[in-house]
Amino acid sequence: MDFLSSEYMYHHCIRHVGKPVAIRTRDGFLHRGIITHVNRSHVFLRPFPNRGNYGYHLFWGFGLGLGIGIALGAIVSLSLIRCW
Repeated sequence: MDFLSSEYMYHHCIRHVGKPVAIRTRDGFLHRGIITHVNRSHVFLRPFPNRGNYGYHLFWGFGLGLGIGIALGAIVSLSLIRCW
């Protein structure tokens, strides 16, 4: 199985639901948060609170939604991290 395939990323993300991760996507963005949900096409993160970094994460993650949805095919790397 190709380690960058959507199927591989799906199984990799499923194992880490509820854990803090850093996900780098093909467009170079780094997303940090806790995996809240995974389906066959996307992984959803509850982003960490913004700590002085400027970017779109400032307004995400409030309410009862799933958070940021990231296409599994766009993921280049996924790393477990220590909570901020």
